[in-house]
Amino acid sequence: MPLNLIPQPRSLTERPGSFTVTPDLVIVAADDAQGPAWLLHDALRRGAGVALPVVRDPEGRTAITLALSARTPGAGNHAQFPSVTAERYSLEIGPTGVDINADHPAGLVRAVHTLRQLLPAETYRDASTLTAAPELPFLSVEDEPRFGWRGVMLDVARHFMPKEFVLKLIDLAAMHQLNVVHLHLTDDQGWRFEVPGWPKLTEVGSWRAETVLGHAHAAQGFDGTPHGGYYSTEDLREIVAYAAERYITVVPEIDMPGHVRAALAAYPELGNTGKSQPVPTSFGIFDEVLAPTDEAVQFARDVFDTVVGIFDSPFIHIGGDECPRTEWRESAAAKARADELGLDSVDRLQSWFTSTFADHLRGHGRRVIGWDEILEDGGAPADAVVSVWREFATAAQAIRAGHDVIVAPQKAVYLDWYPSEDPDEPLHIHNLLTLETIASFDPAPPASADPAREGSADGTGRGRVLGVQAQLWTEYLPTPAAVEYAAFPRLAAVADMAWASMENRDAHPVADRLPAHLRRLDALGVNYRPLEGPRPWQRGGTGPRARYDR
Repeated sequence: MPLNLIPQPRSLTERPGSFTVTPDLVIVAADDAQGPAWLLHDALRRGAGVALPVVRDPEGRTAITLALSARTPGAGNHAQFPSVTAERYSLEIGPTGVDINADHPAGLVRAVHTLRQLLPAETYRDASTLTAAPELPFLSVEDEPRFGWRGVMLDVARHFMPKEFVLKLIDLAAMHQLNVVHLHLTDDQGWRFEVPGWPKLTEVGSWRAETVLGHAHAAQGFDGTPHGGYYSTEDLREIVAYAAERYITVVPEIDMPGHVRAALAAYPELGNTGKSQPVPTSFGIFDEVLAPTDEAVQFARDVFDTVVGIFDSPFIHIGGDECPRTEWRESAAAKARADELGLDSVDRLQSWFTSTFADHLRGHGRRVIGWDEILEDGGAPADAVVSVWREFATAAQAIRAGHDVIVAPQKAVYLDWYPSEDPDEPLHIHNLLTLETIASFDPAPPASADPAREGSADGTGRGRVLGVQAQLWTEYLPTPAAVEYAAFPRLAAVADMAWASMENRDAHPVADRLPAHLRRLDALGVNYRPLEGPRPWQRGGTGPRARYDR
């Protein structure tokens, strides 16, 4: 019987026979492996109805053993990220038990999720519905990911998503062997976290009076309903800690110097005109950007100081995309500041902002990530990571310039695009990204022969591909259910693409494995899109959720 694992392991050998998971088993784990062991314990207790003791010595009992090699430095910490070797593991299931080995706890966690997929899909439910003890097939797995960075971005700025859904997305990411959840925390339409000393960011900037109905390019009016929300500092600490237990890094994004209308609604003096405007109720690109002033820079520093105090990610995303130069070109003050800084054009103010942010974050031991616009008008600091989103060819250019790259091109991994040509699809932003397109995409640009390992990560010499990331922009995904519909099952194909080699993907097409995988998503209550098309209640209908293609 096919195992239908997603992602596909690097090497898997099946043998005749199976191992029964019974209540008399134990989970064996030394101190450094206790975290992954308890994740497995909790999953089996909920979904299989067996609460196996976690012990350090089996004392002759049949066991599921999680062991770390002597090469593991202490308890491990995911600040080493991204490293494919940290996630390497072996899994052996035979008559005498289950043996999981890895060099790092992250590898044990990845093995636990492979083990879970070998159990019946019903074990993903929150209470056991099994009528017999579950069985695991006899097999051997030797596995490691192709890329160290395997991510999904959730935009919580355009539409706020409750903390509980963020935690659910982290679990779904872990299930699919992803290791990054990128939170887009600020944009024109909302500011989503507290910053000491700047209370109006949440008092004013975290909500808008109403939201456009339908697509902004064919608006059907506005809904008249206030929308907003923000995460408390403790909410974000909880999210980070929850992800860390699963060896997932939460990367925060604070978009500057453009996409700042929510911040300027709270503090208009940070802008170029000082004019007070409300948080926008529609979507698009706005001319308002930060002014190149000491006050705006201090604001950014205060924001980043807050962020690094909450998030343990080695990387902080600063956005940098879609930053119009209109206001700077029309501002005498901006021109004067550009002259003072020795810039030959106000257009280079974005690069100045990027360098200023990078310098400050470097002092905290963090590296900046920016969307690929940071390469323009003066370029980016040598150690900046570039999220390539517009054209895939930009990845090779950035690598040649010495930048590390996250491959995130809209034509391959923007899950807010329509999943099919079906006229009944609910409203998405535009364009088409099918499951088949994702399944055939190779994230390694032609100039990168060995993308997971070549070059250096310090910005010197040739850059490298850190990995691949899917995006879930939420202008037209207003609820968790809408996000799930856009994400699945396409995110499963992204996860397979990020983990498995092209050769392995060709030998084991993800499309063949998805039907069985959807049973797991059913058990988890995920509002995925069926392969044959939307269910009646998932369709866009004829109202504001109707399909619109610009």
